[in-house]
Amino acid sequence: MSILKLIPSCKDYLWGGEKLRTDFGIQSDMNPLAEAWILSCHPSGPSFLKNGETLQQYINEHPGCPGTNCNKFEKFPVLVKLIDAKDNLSIQVHPSDQYALANEGEYGKTEMWYVLDCEPGAHLYYGFSHEISREEIISRIQDNTLTEVLNAVPVHKGDCFFIPSGTLHAICKGIVIAEIQQNSNITYRLYDYGRVGADGKQRELHIEKALDVVNCMPPEKYDFGGKLAQCEYFTVSMISGEFSNMVGKSSFVSLLIVDGEGTLNCGGETIPVCKGGSFFLPAGSGEFRLNGHCQALMTTI
Repeated sequence: MSILKLIPSCKDYLWGGEKLRTDFGIQSDMNPLAEAWILSCHPSGPSFLKNGETLQQYINEHPGCPGTNCNKFEKFPVLVKLIDAKDNLSIQVHPSDQYALANEGEYGKTEMWYVLDCEPGAHLYYGFSHEISREEIISRIQDNTLTEVLNAVPVHKGDCFFIPSGTLHAICKGIVIAEIQQNSNITYRLYDYGRVGADGKQRELHIEKALDVVNCMPPEKYDFGGKLAQCEYFTVSMISGEFSNMVGKSSFVSLLIVDGEGTLNCGGETIPVCKGGSFFLPAGSGEFRLNGHCQALMTTI
């Protein structure tokens, strides 16, 4: 197969909504529907093929399909999600590889966000507004004023944010995000507005670990030279039909259709694609072509 259409695992976190189902065609009985892990080899939420096997099982059976650039990684390196924030997510931070491997037995998490949709006036938190001490962070958690020192950024459809490990962040209500990240599920909650989970108890915070890894400076500015994001873990670009490129031996290609519809051709196969669809093209598949009136996030290593 040259084109693998992926079926996501989904999550029903309490802050989720309905837009992944209504606007992106994600099929799930979960309510709320918070996340769809649309390209995932993580055991907490694997993606599936039409025959029922996981993407990881396919990779195990075809060990060259991630591409030679992935050989330096112990595990498949990237995870792609759709996220619908009907309410605010917790204010959180992710550790570096070094810290996560030492303390969690898993890799850290650098990520990027692409804003797919948002309500008028929506914003998110992206680092601190100014340099801050650990002592002040603790004090502001205790008196519920932490958000006053965060960098609150108004967002619009098409905005993109690169979030290295250590960057404090939170998606806020009224935003739908495509998230491309390291293949990790390590999150340290620093503040959660005092909310309770389904069990009626306040959700767990991880203040000590979060303070170990958080960058207390404002976020840096990044220029990726026409790409949305580029780091050792992933390279992400926005493409539109009509578009063609090669899937060489160095990397797979992941395509997430974020708008419109059309067709995808690769290796003699032609299949219809539409908004919300996720497709994996194994390394070495040769030329692919995206036709029609659609946009897609293209991820490679």
